[in-house]
Amino acid sequence: MPQLGLLHWRAWTVLLGQLRRPPGAVCIRAVRSHSQVAEALFASQLKPDQEKSNFIIKTPKGTRDLSPQQMVVREKILDVVVSCFKRHGAKGLDTPAFELKEVLTEKYGEDCGLIYDLQDQGGELLSLRYDLTVPFARYLAMNKVKKMKRYHVGKVWRRESPTIVQGRYREFYQCDFDIAGQFDPMIPDAECLKIMCEILSGLQLGDFLIKVNDRRILDGIFTVCGVPESKFHAICSSVDKLDKMSWKDVRHEMVVKKGLAPEVADRIGDYVQCHGGISLVEQMFQDPVLSQNKQALEGLGDLKLLFEYLTLFGVAEKVSFDLSLARGLDYYTGVIYEAVLLQTPVHAEEEPLNVGSVAAGGRYDGLVGMFDPRGHKVPCVGLSIGVERIFSIVEQRMKIFGEKIRTTETQVFVATPQKNFLQERLKLIAELWDAGIKAELMYKNNPKLLPQLHYCENMGIPLVVIIGEQELKEGVIKLRSVASREEVAIKRENLVAEIQKRLS
Repeated sequence: MPQLGLLHWRAWTVLLGQLRRPPGAVCIRAVRSHSQVAEALFASQLKPDQEKSNFIIKTPKGTRDLSPQQMVVREKILDVVVSCFKRHGAKGLDTPAFELKEVLTEKYGEDCGLIYDLQDQGGELLSLRYDLTVPFARYLAMNKVKKMKRYHVGKVWRRESPTIVQGRYREFYQCDFDIAGQFDPMIPDAECLKIMCEILSGLQLGDFLIKVNDRRILDGIFTVCGVPESKFHAICSSVDKLDKMSWKDVRHEMVVKKGLAPEVADRIGDYVQCHGGISLVEQMFQDPVLSQNKQALEGLGDLKLLFEYLTLFGVAEKVSFDLSLARGLDYYTGVIYEAVLLQTPVHAEEEPLNVGSVAAGGRYDGLVGMFDPRGHKVPCVGLSIGVERIFSIVEQRMKIFGEKIRTTETQVFVATPQKNFLQERLKLIAELWDAGIKAELMYKNNPKLLPQLHYCENMGIPLVVIIGEQELKEGVIKLRSVASREEVAIKRENLVAEIQKRLS
């Protein structure tokens, strides 16, 4: 069997080449016969094909593609958000998608484990950004900026368990607005809440409520209740779950998992289950225990001033003082807030969609100082709009009402009913493009008229310009309204002006 012998010899040759490779290369541990060598070699050669046949084409977990229809909806949402930011005088800013790992660590409390670390490529240790706030603070410190009002729209990444139906992903957009600088108390903070109200009202998502609290009040509560300072962050993280868990479950976590004394947990419960308006702020001022804490009094004083400004802005009725609001991120130092949609659907056909908070933010006066070599602080306050969660609500409504969405902004279609008119169509469409008119044509030398008109109807294109032998001879162009199907002859030199008139 000379062929088999030759095959075995080739297998041995390849195997010896594999064994001479450096560590990490393919190696066959033990071979007892020539046939085993051949089988092992064939198996290694077949493996890629087997893997290829098992490969499933999909997006990574917690991510998704957006169709042209979905992109239109997202752009409309972003337009409302960014227009509001600009109306309040914000400048645009962008930062890298990844940062030095040390920039992001120890800024997010228990959520640090959700940061995506990138594989070391023989240089710097990097991580994908977790939010837009820490990169902004790094930018301020690095460029020695003391005052800035900025907005930033960009993707962030979090390695959490995605819940697609609730608009939670591992890759998602954030829309941030922040005011950096030393200013009189609560004026920037009140503007942030006003912006939040303007955006949520402009998006017509239904009724909403903005919960506010102050980290100094929370820390004061923990102090007077007897929480050891070393457990502040851990207990704060538990309190932050009260919007998703009952007090009984949160108390169990504090006592059993985090080692807090039961009586201390009960004292915390007396406070964190309270919510109301300015009257609750006044009530906390009179609390015989909490009023003895300096930190808590500072926080209550700022909240009282905040409510005064919110009343002047006309949005105080949308805001509730909620002592359970904690915002688990470590960098918050003062006022914190979070917007939630109330569960009453806008339309009767809608089912309530629990998407959690749709906007949040707060004051972080110490974050910039963490990046400054001399520890110089730049007080900051800001907000973030949860675009993906808002998008999931809008998507649900689109499905219910079967809304048709135009995926292009084409205003005019250049058509012909006759053959050999490609050159005339190209000259005509170039004229429209040069005039700033959004126009299309069919990529065929000799298209039939009916498919061209059907395309306009399907795509929602409002106008068609038609050129043929008769029009060319008379020096006119037919202008057709797609909706009414009415046609008029327009002199070629007046066509652009007539189209612009109709579109305006």
